[in-house]
Order: sequence, then structure tokens, then C-alpha cells
Amino acid sequence: MDATFEFSSVLFEWDARDDSSWVFATVPADISEDVRDMELPRKGFGSVRVRVRMGTSEWRTSIFPDSKSGCYVLPVKKAVRTKESIGIGDTGDFEIDIAPE
Repeated sequence: MDATFEFSSVLFEWDARDDSSWVFATVPADISEDVRDMELPRKGFGSVRVRVRMGTSEWRTSIFPDSKSGCYVLPVKKAVRTKESIGIGDTGDFEIDIAPE
């Protein structure tokens, strides 16, 4: 089952224990619930493969379940943030395609 979702989300930083910084956008609760309800192959940590579009950038990644918020989170690469002139605390507009590989 293929599905496309559009949403806006504020970018936030999560500090990993290994001193690496990761930047994510939270997938809204209603979309996260729709994704959870889909019969999809799950990868490590319960992740789901997606294709993402933001502005003129497009990339493949995975969304990950976040136990704290109950939503999925989408990692946003530094190269994309630079190209799209967006940073932590800014709101980005995203389109994600969910399709089993």
C-alpha cells in the first residue's frame, strides 16, 4: 500500500549519547496513527522507509517511532537544512511517500 502525506513541523535537535546531534521533525499524531495502522515491513527500531520532499530537496530515509511523543519522527539531514535555509526551531513543510520496498 502506497500513501502520501503532507504536513508542517518544527525542527528540533536530539542529542545522542555519542555526542552526535540529530535534527528531526515530528510527524503529526494523526498521520503517525495512519502509518501505525498500515501493514508495512518494519525495519530496525520499528522504522518505516519513506521518500521525503521539502522545498526543492528530495531524499530517502526512515521515520522512527518516538516513545515520548507517541508519534514518528523524521530525520532531516544537514545538507537539506542548508539547501532549504532552515534550522532548528524553524517550521518546515514536508511531503512523505510511504511505500514498501
